[in-house]
Amino acid sequence: MGALDYLPHYTYDEYKLWEGKWELFEGSPIAMSPAPMINHQAIAYAIATQLSNEISECDRCLALGESDYKLSDDTVLRPDVVLICDEPNDAYITKAPEIIVEVISKSTAKNDENYKFDKYQAEKVKYYIIVYPDELYAKVYKLENSKYDKQGDFSTQTYNFDETLCKVSINFDKVFKRFRK
Repeated sequence: MGALDYLPHYTYDEYKLWEGKWELFEGSPIAMSPAPMINHQAIAYAIATQLSNEISECDRCLALGESDYKLSDDTVLRPDVVLICDEPNDAYITKAPEIIVEVISKSTAKNDENYKFDKYQAEKVKYYIIVYPDELYAKVYKLENSKYDKQGDFSTQTYNFDETLCKVSINFDKVFKRFRK
């Protein structure tokens, strides 16, 4: 037996009873960092607000912040922002969101750039955006042929998400404008 075989393996039923902010990576609890920095929260809010405004006439989609995305009974992730459409469950997200946004913090960067990247790609999330708040840019990935294709680095441009149920765009100049010096 390996060392990992002795560690407890948790499920969603146990996870939902925990206090504080956690994610569940294949049965292993991952503590989320303390409350994100103000810039982190403001950027996530700006993106969620833009998405929400863009879908104001679409009654099939919602833009949400920090919602549980249950991939399996032992894997629950909590993206910073999601755009979901036709979600049948109101307790947690069950189907692949149209868009997921993760705002990088030093303590979560590797998880967001590697583990979550792979998970979101496998789950067929159409668009994955990784935001770098210290550098004031975002990497946008689009799922093509079951693999993420980098669309570019965006700092002052607008990106149009042409394959979402409700057509949306994000103006990254507006998202980052307040934080430019």
